[in-house]
Amino acid sequence: MLILLPPSEGKSTPSRGKPLDLAALSSPELTPAREQVLEALVALCADDPVRAAEVLGLSPGQADLVLRNAGLREAPTARADRIYTGVLYDALDVESLSAAAKRRATSRLGVASSLFGLVRMGDRLPSYRLSGDATLPDLGPVAGVWREALPDVMTAAIGRGLFVDLRSGMYANFWRPGPELAKRTATVRVLHEHNGTRKVVSHFNKATKGRIVRALLEDGADPRTPAALAATLERLGWTVEIGAPGKAGTQLDVVVSEL
Repeated sequence: MLILLPPSEGKSTPSRGKPLDLAALSSPELTPAREQVLEALVALCADDPVRAAEVLGLSPGQADLVLRNAGLREAPTARADRIYTGVLYDALDVESLSAAAKRRATSRLGVASSLFGLVRMGDRLPSYRLSGDATLPDLGPVAGVWREALPDVMTAAIGRGLFVDLRSGMYANFWRPGPELAKRTATVRVLHEHNGTRKVVSHFNKATKGRIVRALLEDGADPRTPAALAATLERLGWTVEIGAPGKAGTQLDVVVSEL
C-alpha cells in the first residue's frame, strides 16, 4: 500500500545536518528532474530576489524564504517526517508512533513534492518554499516537469498494492493513475455533517486525514482494494461511504459529526 500525502506549505528548518544529496534520495530515477527544478529555483532566488518573491507568491515580509531557497544546496537537512509540518502532519505525529508503525510509515507513506516529485519519510530534505502551481523562469510549470517524470516511478512505488491518494487537487496534477490502476486506487474525502448538511472544512479535513493515516499505520492492516480499505476504516471507528468505481478509482467519503 502506498499512501500519498500532500506536502505542507510551512516546514521546519533544521539547525544542523548534512547538506542536500539528491543522489541519496529515494526514487533515484527522479534525480535529473529534481536537479532541473532545484537549479531553476536556486538560480531565481539567488539572482533576482524581487522576482522570486513574485513567482513564489510571497509577501515582502517573507524575504527570508527567498534567501532560504537561494541556499538550498548548502542548507542542513532532516528526515522528511520532521521537515513537513502543519495540520495533517501534526495529527499524524510520526514521532510518537509505535516502532512498528514508524517502520510502516517509512515503507507506506509518500509525499507529493513540488521540488522533489515523490518523497519518502526517510529522505533527508532542507526546508524549502515552492508551491505546486509555481512556474519557474527557463523551466515552466513545475507540475509539467513532474507529469513527465513521475509515471513510471509512481507505478513502481505502488507495485501490486493499493494506492491511497490524499493529495489536494494542486498536487494531483503532478500525476494521475491510469485506468489500469483504477481498481486499486482510493481517494479519500472528509465531510463534516451538521444538522443534516455536509460540507468539506479544509482545516479539519487535513486533521482527520492525519488521524486516519495514523490509525492505519498503528493497526498494520494492508488492504488491497478500496472496499477493503473502507472496511478497515469502519473497523477502526470511522463512518465511510463508498462511491461508484470510476476510471480514476473509487472515492471514499469519511463522514464526521464532531470536529
